[in-house]
Amino acid sequence: MSYSVLIKGGNVLRGRKFERIDIGIKKDKIADLGDFSGENADLVVDATGKYISPGFIDLTNHSDTHWTLFSQPKQESLLRQGITTILGGNCGASIAPLVRASDIEGIHKWADVTQINTNWRTVEEFFEELSKHPIGVNFATLVGHGTLRRGILGDDARNLTRKEIEEIKFMLKDSLEEGAFGLSTSLAAAHAKFATDAELKELFAIVAEYNGLAKHHLKDEGRNILPAIAEIIGISRESGARTQISHFKILGKSSWNIFPEAINLIETARQEGAKVTLDFFPYTKTGSLLYMLLPPWIIEGGRAKILGSLKDPKMRRETSDYLKSLTLHYDKVIVASTFKDATSVGKTIQELAMSSGLDPEEIIMELLEINELQVSIFNEAISEDNLHKLIAKEYVLVSSDGVGYDLKAKMPFDLPHPRSFGAFPRALQIFTKESDDIKFEDILHKFTQEPAYSLGFKDRGRIEKGFFADLAILDLEKVKSTPDYTASRQEVEGIDWVFVNGKAAVKNGVMSGELGGRIIKRA
Repeated sequence: MSYSVLIKGGNVLRGRKFERIDIGIKKDKIADLGDFSGENADLVVDATGKYISPGFIDLTNHSDTHWTLFSQPKQESLLRQGITTILGGNCGASIAPLVRASDIEGIHKWADVTQINTNWRTVEEFFEELSKHPIGVNFATLVGHGTLRRGILGDDARNLTRKEIEEIKFMLKDSLEEGAFGLSTSLAAAHAKFATDAELKELFAIVAEYNGLAKHHLKDEGRNILPAIAEIIGISRESGARTQISHFKILGKSSWNIFPEAINLIETARQEGAKVTLDFFPYTKTGSLLYMLLPPWIIEGGRAKILGSLKDPKMRRETSDYLKSLTLHYDKVIVASTFKDATSVGKTIQELAMSSGLDPEEIIMELLEINELQVSIFNEAISEDNLHKLIAKEYVLVSSDGVGYDLKAKMPFDLPHPRSFGAFPRALQIFTKESDDIKFEDILHKFTQEPAYSLGFKDRGRIEKGFFADLAILDLEKVKSTPDYTASRQEVEGIDWVFVNGKAAVKNGVMSGELGGRIIKRA
């Protein structure tokens, strides 16, 4: 047989074990597995001494809502760490369906919507437009619950009427029919705070009916995480929906001791039949929106109320008092991105306060006002010990919670979180090379076959004849994640080759420029 690519001499991941076998690729698929020592091809890769894995699948990714799927379509920061497929539409926000073109305003927190034109309304139309743009990685999407609500309510934040719930149910069903893989929710977001359990159960029941996935950003990831977990478990159990808690973590040192109770709550629910899983990113600093530190009674009113409150002297005093009560370590809170004020990026809140003579709380409010709430931060708030405990759980997956970037893109207003460049290699490094938390083959299983199963992929996530040729070739001895919080754009080491649908996107550790990504639709 004539092959386009032959990969010879490598240790190939088959299920949860490695097998010394050659891989023959023809066009976009794995054509054969065997001994091809005497065969030739257009491209022959010597993988002797290296490990070959299915391409990594990132179930919590935000390249769509940060718009880099369009503006930086190579998605090099993801490819260089072995990611070949991403799931968008996370944390309650997606870029389809849109009832009105103006509904794209829902991603204003992460992207400059004044520079965005949309020519789609439905998921199907969005896919049609995206198909005209070559992309580096495979892309699948969920439907954002907040996006559905915005389509009905605009900027209003309130309970839905019975008629309005029926309207978003209709939109969700249409989107699933058109290829979306499920629903995402974020009850911490302004639009979703008014969602009732009854509303969510009805939507989750639709996801269950379509055998889709419901992904959930917890309402509280700190001191009140237990009721937040109990809430989503209840909704999952009653609806029957397979549910994954996104970027699971417990924020704040004073709350870390809740970890055993949180895990017990989840594991008890699983033992009782609840279909609940988790994913997490392997870092101790969060990447989050600065405005989420504000008092809940201000956030609940939505963007206009937040900005209005920041102009009111009485509300500013109350906000300042609330922020002080959080006892934040301002020397560890780094400004990661802004909308207008690039001079603040990379500096801590404490540094900005000292240079201006203002209190840290005033700095936070000033930053939010100047940048129209579009400020993100890095904050040291996660227990490393808890990360090591999570990876050992069989129902826990790894994700980046990041964004795909082109490596040479200039972004003076944005210091990306290193997870966007090195989450998966870092997980390999700290959980398998620097500790014995998990076997190498088992963590790769969490990167590949398990997320593929979660999405119902029938022809990705494993190295089998007839499967799409999404592959990563690793030099385990060299695998290292070098990106950090001050220099996140450094490239990882040890990910030598990456294939997407049979195209070599990374060759010998260097980006090739080939864009092999495709849209993946729910079958």
